[in-house]
Amino acid sequence: MSDDIKMFEGSQIRSVWDNEREEWYFSVVDVIGSLTESNNPRDYWYRVKKRMSEEERSELSTFCRQLKLKSTDGKSYKTDVADMQGIFRIIQSVPSPKAEPFKMWLAEVGKERIDEIIDPELTIDRALESYARKGYSREWINQRLQAIQVRKELTDTWQDHGVKGSNEYAILTNEISKAWSGMTTREYKDFKGLKKENLRDNMSTTELILNMLAETATKDIAEAKNPQGLEENKQVAQDGGSIAGDARKSIESRTGKPVITSKNAIDLGRLITDVVKPDR
Repeated sequence: MSDDIKMFEGSQIRSVWDNEREEWYFSVVDVIGSLTESNNPRDYWYRVKKRMSEEERSELSTFCRQLKLKSTDGKSYKTDVADMQGIFRIIQSVPSPKAEPFKMWLAEVGKERIDEIIDPELTIDRALESYARKGYSREWINQRLQAIQVRKELTDTWQDHGVKGSNEYAILTNEISKAWSGMTTREYKDFKGLKKENLRDNMSTTELILNMLAETATKDIAEAKNPQGLEENKQVAQDGGSIAGDARKSIESRTGKPVITSKNAIDLGRLITDVVKPDR
């Protein structure tokens, strides 16, 4: 499963894609909050369930389940989620003028994902359009899209070599990050003033390239040495990251400047705007 955040009229809707079932699951509380603008959507949802008949509550259990989603504090908690059919059913229990627009939005979200499964290039096209709208340069966008592919190849390799789940992926990612940048992912994000934002979306082109080198080297070493499980892959992650770390130090010794910058997406976007702004 993969987490995602969708936007409906400015509201964040947490969602999870189930690859096995090929189905989106949406946070019920987020949907309720968007439809009702309630100050306490969790309590609103509780009262909706209380009003349901025994038959309705039984039906609810067939399309509503609990999955771990990230909360505003960055931690993951079990949360009521429902598939599209379930969300449509819940909407019927919530009087709101936004109901019809929300149904149309759900249908569009579902269609986009199905289209992307049939034609994966659409995923890349949408990512390209999204980054372009945010003001990133074409050079940066090309590197970012390549970084997504490199990361996918690495996680596939980890899976083939006995690494289990997102928690172990995060541990190994930290090992790579420390080896090439000198910082864990969290320390790197703190250095850039980030909270929940994606670190790679806030890297410079050079940072992205070095991070890709670290991940590619880790993948190649893993395929050559065939490590199994978390502990053996830790050493490989350190070895792969150190290759990019050596490259970083070499660049810094020749330029006299640090490769790792505190600039984030906001700074990079502002820099791009200043460069392309016409003279008055």
